[in-house]
Amino acid sequence: MKYDGKKLNQISFPLGGIGTGCIGLGGNGRLKDFEIYNRPNKRSLNGYSGFVIKAEREGKLLDARSLTGPAEMPLMGERPQGINSGHIGFGFGPVDKTLAGWPHFDSVIFTGEFPMASLKFEEKRFPGKVQLTAFNPFIPMNADDSSLPAAFFSFDVINTTEKEIDYTVCCFWTSPFGAGNSENRHKSGGFHRIMTAGADDGDELKRGDVTIASSGGRTSWQEYWYRGGWQDGVEMFWEDFKRPGLFENRHYEIPSEHWQGPDTADIAERIRLRPGEKGTLRFLVSWSFPEIYNYWNPEPDGKTWWKNYYAALFVDSDETACYCMKNWDRLEELTRLFTRTLHDSTFPEAVIDAISANLSVLKSPTVLRLQDGTFYGFEGCLENEGSCEGSCTHVWNYAYALPFLFPDLERSMRQADFRYNQHEDGRMSFRLQLPPGREPWGFLSCVDGQMGGVIKTYREWKFSGDDAWLKELWPSVKRSLEYAWSEENPNRWDPEKSGVIWGRQHHTLDMELFGPNSWLTGFYLTALKAAAEMSGYLGEEGDAAQYREMFEKGKEWTDQNLFHGGFYGQNVDLTDRMLLSGYGAVLEKDYWNEEAGEAKYQIGAGCMIDQVIAGWHAAMCGLGEIFDKKQEKAALASLYRNNFKQMKEVENLWRNFAVDEERGLLICTWPEGKKPKIPLTYSTECMTGFEYQAACHMLLAGLKKEGISIVEAIRERYDGFRRNPWNEMECGSNYARSMASYSLLPALSGFSWDGRRKGMGFAPIELEESEEGRRKQEFSSFWSFQKAWGRVVISEEQMKIFVLYGELCLKELYLQPHEQAEEILWNGKRIQFEQKTDTVEFAETILSKGDIILVKIITKLKEKMK
Repeated sequence: MKYDGKKLNQISFPLGGIGTGCIGLGGNGRLKDFEIYNRPNKRSLNGYSGFVIKAEREGKLLDARSLTGPAEMPLMGERPQGINSGHIGFGFGPVDKTLAGWPHFDSVIFTGEFPMASLKFEEKRFPGKVQLTAFNPFIPMNADDSSLPAAFFSFDVINTTEKEIDYTVCCFWTSPFGAGNSENRHKSGGFHRIMTAGADDGDELKRGDVTIASSGGRTSWQEYWYRGGWQDGVEMFWEDFKRPGLFENRHYEIPSEHWQGPDTADIAERIRLRPGEKGTLRFLVSWSFPEIYNYWNPEPDGKTWWKNYYAALFVDSDETACYCMKNWDRLEELTRLFTRTLHDSTFPEAVIDAISANLSVLKSPTVLRLQDGTFYGFEGCLENEGSCEGSCTHVWNYAYALPFLFPDLERSMRQADFRYNQHEDGRMSFRLQLPPGREPWGFLSCVDGQMGGVIKTYREWKFSGDDAWLKELWPSVKRSLEYAWSEENPNRWDPEKSGVIWGRQHHTLDMELFGPNSWLTGFYLTALKAAAEMSGYLGEEGDAAQYREMFEKGKEWTDQNLFHGGFYGQNVDLTDRMLLSGYGAVLEKDYWNEEAGEAKYQIGAGCMIDQVIAGWHAAMCGLGEIFDKKQEKAALASLYRNNFKQMKEVENLWRNFAVDEERGLLICTWPEGKKPKIPLTYSTECMTGFEYQAACHMLLAGLKKEGISIVEAIRERYDGFRRNPWNEMECGSNYARSMASYSLLPALSGFSWDGRRKGMGFAPIELEESEEGRRKQEFSSFWSFQKAWGRVVISEEQMKIFVLYGELCLKELYLQPHEQAEEILWNGKRIQFEQKTDTVEFAETILSKGDIILVKIITKLKEKMK
């Protein structure tokens, strides 16, 4: 997606690794949101930190300017995070450290194709063209190289004049450690860098170091800017930079009794270009703040520090910089390959945008990697701390990016969940407490989170085919499922083993439902179905039979009793106070509306966004039908018809994630006018993770225009002017649930997979068909499976599977019901196969990077015509 003009205003493109924090790249090119210090840090500055460029010829300066575009709004001024001095903020204009007043480029065109950003700087007075490419490695199936605490900047400069020009690009960085607490030192050896190390007296989490590095060549540097009051340092830097030639180093011994300000260092690279010649100058910012403690929910007995995972890989930021510089070409090549493959997929632009943009959550401070590499996530980010701790199971249920792209990290979440969150009776806490091993959270279990854990275990096992992993977790998974009918469950979910959830049900909308509803019973039914497959595979036929029987019984009851008026709802009499009895007087007081004479926070006869979400999960995991298919499609059609609204017509008394003419899919509506006086929480909000799952489910059900229009509406809201395209919000920034958007990829590509059987296949959804029902255009999509990823290209007569990374073991391919394999070629060599219905079987084949499987296809329609 391209952004320019006003649509640059809200952009902050995160540059950092998984679990390392990140630096934001603004739409106009400035650096912002410095979130590398073990916590979120929205709207923050890092002193003077950024890039400048100059052009000179024969010892004379031609031009010098900041590598930024026009200043961002608001021009009245805004107080950055963490700055408390009085003469700054509203009424003082943009802060000087935003570089708003420096000479800059006239315009910027920002192309964001996550994980890569490209900025074209345009300025008639500058003698040349400049383009920045910025990224952090994002390589599916390679979690460690995708977890590097660094930001990569590559500047391409073209001499557009008729004479030679010397160009210099300079990176400058202010020490984050406060007055007199840091030491800046230049290092060389293959390339040049300056490392600033120290500690901040006011912030225990800010102990470590940062390195700025350039790729070599004609490099100069200043370990320190001039130390002085007012604007002395920046004035001297600008004069030093404009002076033709190289920097002369400025060095100070520290500590200094006479200097109380933060220090800034810079490093510059110079290149001479002939007319029309292009040169590339590379810069890296790496960081290491190795230790963290639970600052958001402190332990009562003091702090327990642990190391970030990246600190187990690299001693400090200098070692990280050395690794990144040495491996830059490989890291960039693989990141570009993933970017190109994903963004060249044959999907509507808004769909590709939604899939890719929300991968940025994995590079935000929403995410940590614990000392052993375990993946941990908040729900999102507040301005300066994580929002809603604990890899919250009912939120991360929606996040489909990690299990497909970094399945080892997703499996680590399952392992931590069952190891640390499960109580002896099978109850699961849905927020993991840190440090690991701390007493589990004592709050209620939630139905969607607990049953989601069973479903996700099935998904991870089926994706990997790792039987040993399943056997290790299975006793815990089984206890979690069977807690539903355990006598020790005070919330009486399903004491009669009916296959229906009846009791008190906590859920992801933060309150409790009472009585049967399709939303949470659907989770239960899907968990029963998944558990039946797992237990049967492990030889526990008695349990498998019981789970299947409960599933069938619960499904039949749900379809017959919870579908009414064209959609599924909640079967309960809200005026019956006995609904709340048995759970304590406090709960009854909290949930009973005495004035209206009805229960609060319920769905009742509402058309709710997640009413058939279980069908979405089942489709994503290959579990088959949960609800009656016709009724499920009717429910999704009702959801679109009743809940997809232009917001200026909505009475929204909750949070405003969509406003005015913007469109969104509401959480719950009451088409028959039976809205409770105090309805389901968040009922009139538009939250993107919920919207994406519903849109994806509509596509799977054949409601193609409806599903695509919802995706388009979401991405129109995040257009760069209104909101940051790489920060979909809910309970804070960089919200995990937004990664439900990734499900659009396997859904639209019709990707089916089974690691146990070493099989995969594709049945793309045709968004446009010709009159003959044939494929209108060649289809292409990214795919990932087992430990590999690549590209699939499908035409009317063949399917080609390209392995671009990793290793893939195949012995089955799944075709569409109307397709017959005529010939299969592996790297051009014919292989023997046998087709049984839509499954093609052949000898186990190991594929690696560069391998191609070609399947020549005869459609049964063509065969019949012959």
